[in-house]
Amino acid sequence: MISPAQQRDWLQQLVAAQNGAAPHSANNSANNPEWTLDRSATLKEILMTLPVINRSLEAWRYTSIDALFQQTLKSVHAAPKVAADHAWLQPVVDSYRMVLVNGHYVAGLSQQQLPAGVSFSGLSTALKNNPDGLIDHAEHVFTALNSALHRDGVLLHVAAGVVLDKPLEIIYLNQSADQALLIQPRNVIKLDASAKATLVERFISSDQSVYFNNQLTDIVLADDASLEHYRLQDESRHAWHLSSLYLSLQARSFYRATSLALGGRWARTDYITEFQQAGAECELNGLYTVGDQQLIDFHLDTRHQVPNCTSRSHFKGLLYGKGRAVFDGRIYVAKDAQRSDAKLSNDNLLLTRDAEVDTKPQLEIYADDVQCSHGTTVGQLDAQQIFYMRSRGIDAAAARDILCLGFANTVLDTIQLPALHQYASQKLNETLHAPVVMNGVGDGR
Repeated sequence: MISPAQQRDWLQQLVAAQNGAAPHSANNSANNPEWTLDRSATLKEILMTLPVINRSLEAWRYTSIDALFQQTLKSVHAAPKVAADHAWLQPVVDSYRMVLVNGHYVAGLSQQQLPAGVSFSGLSTALKNNPDGLIDHAEHVFTALNSALHRDGVLLHVAAGVVLDKPLEIIYLNQSADQALLIQPRNVIKLDASAKATLVERFISSDQSVYFNNQLTDIVLADDASLEHYRLQDESRHAWHLSSLYLSLQARSFYRATSLALGGRWARTDYITEFQQAGAECELNGLYTVGDQQLIDFHLDTRHQVPNCTSRSHFKGLLYGKGRAVFDGRIYVAKDAQRSDAKLSNDNLLLTRDAEVDTKPQLEIYADDVQCSHGTTVGQLDAQQIFYMRSRGIDAAAARDILCLGFANTVLDTIQLPALHQYASQKLNETLHAPVVMNGVGDGR
């Protein structure tokens, strides 16, 4: 286990590397207003005082990050050149598109013409002279690391009453050649009153790229605003991925997310949901596939602080090889949050004997007029169902596919964009046909 001193040394090296940035980097004082430098300095001090991360912390009990702390990470000062016709940038959906390469906004690859009332730009440019709306987070060292050292990201603002005619899409293209990278996009997404939008995020990278993607996103929905949010993480098996999403929901706002986690050596997604006013609804759906040398981790913290709000969380996992998954979901209902309606479930299907999942749904309720439930299941393919299909001429692999797709479709069917649904289904099919999955079918594993 990495010692506290080693962890702090690792953080100090990252801070020192950015302080020594190139003269024309985003960190240079000549290119940044005074408030940016003062804020960054304060956050760097906070970063060094936070508790170290290890398995003694409940939120990290099942997640070892020792291998990450052994990496020497290089900060990215500018995006490398990428051709507009790059295979990874081919459209999946018809959308207004924004591209970040190694965490930096690239205007030449992004959509420049947007509908009236929509602002969609790189964060460093948008906030250069205006810090309003940028919330710093320091719940643990990784959120503080992003708050202190982020270089760019996305600012998305949809004005009151605007209804988007097609989705907004953010593509995160991450690639490294000869050194492990620290990539830290910082996003702020705001929808004003009665605005409606669909957002698609795709995380992609070359197969051999090594990096740590440490993303921090604030999503703020005003009264009666509505956001459909899709996230597809399909990154290098040598990459670490952490997404921390903070949701703030005002009166009668509606947020629905579907997250697909397929790639990465270690991939963790945290959803922290705050109901700010009555009548808001939040629906979180997720599907993860986990194979050899992979750990995929979802943490949900849904906080019902006010009355008459609704939350639904439904996550499913397909595990094969020696893959490991972690699901940690918590519903908190405050004393004054009467008539809260919350449901949380996590279901897992183990396709091989050596796959492993740690699942922990929780309820913490202080109100007495609520409807809340939680549950979890862990199981294997039903041998009788496979036998039944094989007795009718369906081979073992096809029987496995039918059962797995049936299991996953309750999540995939929450994707309302047909092209994106087809793309996600194709990615899942590719995973299901990996040799280690095929070899585990029908033999009691």
